[in-house]
Amino acid sequence: MKSTTKFQLSFMMFLEFFIWGGWFVTLGTFMGNNLNAEGGEIAAAFSTQSWGAIIAPFIIGLIADRFFNAERILGVLHIIGAALMYMMSQATDSAVFYPYVLGYMIAYMPTLALVNSVAFNQMKDPSKDFPFIRVWGTIGWIVAGLLISFAFGWDSQDAIASGMLKNTFVMTAIASAVLGVFSFTLPKTPPSAKGEKVAIKDILGLEALGLLKDRNFLVFFLSSVLICIPLAFYYQNLSPFLTESGVEKSTALASIGQVSEVVFMLLLPFFFKKFGFKKTILVGMLAWTLRYLLFAYGNTGDLFFMVITGIVLHGICYDFFFVSGQIYTDSKAGPKIKSAAQGLITLATYGVGMLVGFYVAGKITDANIVGEGHDWNSVWIFPAIFAAAVFVIFAVLFKEEKIEYTE
Repeated sequence: MKSTTKFQLSFMMFLEFFIWGGWFVTLGTFMGNNLNAEGGEIAAAFSTQSWGAIIAPFIIGLIADRFFNAERILGVLHIIGAALMYMMSQATDSAVFYPYVLGYMIAYMPTLALVNSVAFNQMKDPSKDFPFIRVWGTIGWIVAGLLISFAFGWDSQDAIASGMLKNTFVMTAIASAVLGVFSFTLPKTPPSAKGEKVAIKDILGLEALGLLKDRNFLVFFLSSVLICIPLAFYYQNLSPFLTESGVEKSTALASIGQVSEVVFMLLLPFFFKKFGFKKTILVGMLAWTLRYLLFAYGNTGDLFFMVITGIVLHGICYDFFFVSGQIYTDSKAGPKIKSAAQGLITLATYGVGMLVGFYVAGKITDANIVGEGHDWNSVWIFPAIFAAAVFVIFAVLFKEEKIEYTE
């Protein structure tokens, strides 16, 4: 791959995830402070990610794969996203804000697949080349958090009180416009299935439903959906939790989770090969329980290290469960339906699982309002118990089987 192409793809990934990390982390805090939103309204806004994930396959399958170059659709969607993101910055109540964030996530979620399509199309050996391109996405997410906390200080207690978090949407709108224009300079990525007939079952990955006849895969599938319920608590409540606890530069602090994600991604092959799939998944599930217990009983004083440790555990929580799960799904599906199987898992987790998770998180958070804040101990205990229950279900019902880690 030419160095200019590497730069283009790396910059594309950097901006793609800079955009997501630049507003999604602080969304709960912004809505609570700027829009006076309740937990249910905040949950509805976060749930737009799930609606976007559910709708995305239709945009990719019906349009991107058959009619237009991927890089052109990527450019159009990000330009539309830039306009919607700016409108989000101008909203003054949840009723006005929600349609913009819903429209934005419907436009954004398909771009996650499009950037991968553009990148893979330029690679002779994706397993070797892709990690070095994709890591720039994680770096982009981290840089967004560092800018918010250290360069602009929009997440300081005083800045939050004065409504400065709305500037995160302006910053993201600018980045989205830049990526939108830049996308038209990316290497050409023509439709992969031009002229082919399309069926809904292909778009949704329904041809992979036959895998659910396998008991182990069924247990894994249901566990994946269920574990997304405690996952939603992390995305929705971390920023409000840190802000209410009086933590300064909380957005940068939260980005430690993405640093951890990179580190544990590198450790995953060793752990997977040494201990196998089941133990790796169980460690990931156990990390969810431990993380929420640390959040529940830690504080911003002498036990602040517990909160930090809970954030650091994000790498184990995400990589050991979701990345291992992708490897498992790939091995079970085989070459013929591997894309359909991955699509089915994505739809079930980021679509259905997270949708239910955000709803539950909103209800639990609203039920634990105390004065002008929340009883965070009670909020975090629920996902800790839930994750522990999923751990037990998987440990008992999933029978050990050998899965090879393919790099």
